Amino acid sequence: MSANWGRNIELSIFGESHGKALGINIGNLPSGIKIDMDAVKREMARRAPGQTLMATSRREPDEVEIMSGLVDGITTGAPLLGMIYNTSQHSKDYSELKIKMRPGHSDYPAYIKYHGFNDVRGGGHFSGRLTAPIVFAGAICKQILADKGIHIYSHVLSIKDVKDDHFSVDITDEQLEELANKEFSVLSYEKFEKMRELILEARKNRNSVGGKIECMIKGVPAGIGSPFFDSLESRMSTLFFSIPAVKSVSFGDLDDITQYYGSEANDAYYYDGEIVKTKTNHNGGIIGGITNGMPILFTLGIKPTSSIALEQDTINVATHENTKLAIVGRHDPCIAMRAPSVVEAMAAIAIMDEVNV
Repeated sequence: MSANWGRNIELSIFGESHGKALGINIGNLPSGIKIDMDAVKREMARRAPGQTLMATSRREPDEVEIMSGLVDGITTGAPLLGMIYNTSQHSKDYSELKIKMRPGHSDYPAYIKYHGFNDVRGGGHFSGRLTAPIVFAGAICKQILADKGIHIYSHVLSIKDVKDDHFSVDITDEQLEELANKEFSVLSYEKFEKMRELILEARKNRNSVGGKIECMIKGVPAGIGSPFFDSLESRMSTLFFSIPAVKSVSFGDLDDITQYYGSEANDAYYYDGEIVKTKTNHNGGIIGGITNGMPILFTLGIKPTSSIALEQDTINVATHENTKLAIVGRHDPCIAMRAPSVVEAMAAIAIMDEVNV
């Protein structure tokens, strides 16, 4: 297996959920950049499950050991390699899954592709656990972008059929900073309470629920990107779909732009002094694959956690029989609640690869 990405920066990720460690290597970062490691730790803590019934009970500190590329907190220009050691594996929970394929999980296609030698413990290389090094890399990129006036915010837009408000086109920096400091990234506290109830009900019923994450990137100038195969949406989406459990990507602040007339979906331009803006942001700040100067706005759809304790139909690849499977172990009843930091990290990595820093 290999996992590499990037044209300007070079990103490679390695490790497995229940292996000794996870790691990520970031090449072509600019030298001489001061990195605030306390801010990196805060980003890592956002991804962690926390003390809540809405998340897995697996607890790991996610402390990053820098192996190269950083001296006295300053980037050297060498590849920046970060390692995160796994400390809380319950591998015995997965002994049955070598032959019984989890519905909705990577087990069966990976079994076929890797001839049964893939590591199924915790999902192996397909696990959401690998988003930990992604958040580390994204935290580095977010700091570098922030120095260029580019900032990234996200929130849980929906859990199952409970929906939060979209980012408004006139949302203030103060409102965004307030959101960034919340324990749970939801605009409406009332909607959060309903989301929490849904998640706890799913957990009680040994089931899971999915959700959507909306993300905004402010400060990206007009003219970034390319048409067709290298469109900015295309480049960003390759990263977004590499986040485990992401099943949809859409740009703009409409739930379904196909349901509108052109007069409703178009974003009308106007001059605000010498600055060109649009009255709406239905197209998410990207037209023809190129930024128009408005905030980049997109939504990711995250499916319900596939590993659930509710008994499901499946197959036994050793006996070639149909069978039943009830999954044991520590799993999130809703992955989406922990996803905002991961989405922001991937967005930061994507923009770092496009913007000349």
